[in-house]
Amino acid sequence: MSVRSMITGFALLAASAACAATGPTPTASTGAIVQTPAAASSAPATPVADSASSMAPKDAAPALTSQDLGGFFDALVPYMLKRNDIAGGVVAVVKDGRVIFAHGYGYADVANRTPVVPDRTLFRVGSTSKLFTWTSVMQLVAAGKIDLDRDVNDYLDFKIPPRFGKPITMRDLMTMTPGFAETLHNLMVATPARLVPLRQYLVEHLPPRIFPPGKVVAYSNYGAALAGYIVQRVSGQPFDDYVRDHILKPLGMNHSTFDQPLPAALRGDLATAYLTAGGKTIVPFEPVQAWPAGSLTSSATDMAKFMIAQLQNGQYDGASILPPATVALMHSHQYSAAPGMNGYDLGFYQENSHGLRIIGHGGDTVAFHSDLHLLLDKDVGLFMSFNSAGKAPNGTAEGVRTELFQAFLDRYFPYQPPAQPTLATAKSDAARVAGWYWSSRREDSALRLLFLLGQTHVVAQPDGTITVDMLRQPSGALKHWREVGPLTYRELDGQGKLRFVANSDGSIRWWVGDTIPVMVMQPVHGLQQHGRFVLLTDVAIAVFLATLLVWIGGAIARRRFRRPLRFGSNQSRLRLASRIGVILQLAVVVGWLVLLVKLSNPLTLFHTDFGGYLTVLYVLGVLAIAGGIAIVLEAGWRVARGPGGVLCRAGEALLALCAIYGIWAIVACGLVNFNTHF
Repeated sequence: MSVRSMITGFALLAASAACAATGPTPTASTGAIVQTPAAASSAPATPVADSASSMAPKDAAPALTSQDLGGFFDALVPYMLKRNDIAGGVVAVVKDGRVIFAHGYGYADVANRTPVVPDRTLFRVGSTSKLFTWTSVMQLVAAGKIDLDRDVNDYLDFKIPPRFGKPITMRDLMTMTPGFAETLHNLMVATPARLVPLRQYLVEHLPPRIFPPGKVVAYSNYGAALAGYIVQRVSGQPFDDYVRDHILKPLGMNHSTFDQPLPAALRGDLATAYLTAGGKTIVPFEPVQAWPAGSLTSSATDMAKFMIAQLQNGQYDGASILPPATVALMHSHQYSAAPGMNGYDLGFYQENSHGLRIIGHGGDTVAFHSDLHLLLDKDVGLFMSFNSAGKAPNGTAEGVRTELFQAFLDRYFPYQPPAQPTLATAKSDAARVAGWYWSSRREDSALRLLFLLGQTHVVAQPDGTITVDMLRQPSGALKHWREVGPLTYRELDGQGKLRFVANSDGSIRWWVGDTIPVMVMQPVHGLQQHGRFVLLTDVAIAVFLATLLVWIGGAIARRRFRRPLRFGSNQSRLRLASRIGVILQLAVVVGWLVLLVKLSNPLTLFHTDFGGYLTVLYVLGVLAIAGGIAIVLEAGWRVARGPGGVLCRAGEALLALCAIYGIWAIVACGLVNFNTHF
């Protein structure tokens, strides 16, 4: 795995995923079609924003029935589990207030060949848990106890320091626009015994605010945990107890809990977690420290009950968890990073596709990968979860769930988007948007280097289309995008859209994709652009290594032929300091590469305290800056006074330039900021 791919994978793991490939065939387990009593009728569907969609021709689709769903998923899921080396998974579909399909596939436990059973096997649903946090918030909004537009500090017993002249509100938290930098350290811990009270976590891990609230979407686990703490404060109940009493119990979700560790009665039903089915590497129970953001454990049929309640105006089997007006508000558009693009409702992100209004939320731990989708216009919900990260070539469990959902939409809701010609400005605009970008969802201090190295590249093609290296087909091939509106791109032979947003001077502010509404991609300028940064860093490393080899080889030769260099005492000391400076600059590179390798291991990413190691790296960075100054001074002396000929002096000048670049890189990449929280 390349350095860049490791870092890119690390950066995406903060948003979600893991890595994925083929292995032994998991066999389908016994699954049941579960019927539940119909709830109250759904609200009238709101028209899709794209008015042209209603005029697009549609092919006849098979009826969405239990029988057809069985044939569809039975043909696809076992194949995908085998191809991606995933132990097991579960799928549940609801329609018109009842479960019409629920089936388990593969194994909940490979060694014991325990099948996945949809109404019993438990999955850790990761960030899909946030939907329960946001539902809790909306319950308190309906009760008049939380104001969506009030400063969240009014609900807290600690203060979020002022910044940007505007307070953070609950609406900002629910649309992922509070402006927080990413937080990874202690997001999960090694064992439940290491969990600390929610308030302590929030106070000790308060992230920097890098954007004004309400302006830039940047997915934040911290923000969701903060909302959960506000629920706890306002309700007077511990968060887990509140969700149990106000959502889980009313919906009859008896196989669901936010508790960590699991209650004794549920532990035996938890699916075993794996990196891959074939490798049989078992991932221990993953306690989530920011538990309102991701600690729910649930079964597929329990999640189906939640989907029904969301689709049926907050009602399920005679119980009400939200008033209809509050559900409508929760499902209403609140934020988009660009006009016409998918953005956020309140807590749900938008997945509008196939001419339909769709909202949902995914969730990932190291091993478990889940997705929940609500097709608001069709009163249909789909939930799926898998208990392995899987392996390439097809994008791991996260890729599987994406493929399955797209296949589901294509089969039951076929859609042909309206024809849009390519703009005449395609080639010039492709050149305008080409460049390097990094995610707004980033840690911008301790691990700034890693996110800089995880940039994505937009490339202008000769035919006027563009490619984006992070957006690929299931096969791994790059998707091509053509311009169908000003700075608006549609996937070639697909429905996906990208839109670039320009500043008043015409420069690009950011771009957003309709499949990734949880962040925007912002341009990187100057020497920090990935291509330039990597090239110059490679050159500097090569020069430093060559310099060491020349020094060592020269010392051996001079000793053998008894031809010592003759320097004054001051120049000798400066030359020694310069040699040490080269070693220190190389040591910085090696030290950060070692950290990168450690962080690329998903089993240690969240569980290891890297504070001491980071401190050592920061001290090393300070020493390397001092060593770089010594290199520049020694080179200046040699160029001005000798000894050495033209080649020798040119080499010293090149070494000085590399040292200057090294000093800049250490400072610009935050390698001396002494921040051990990330």
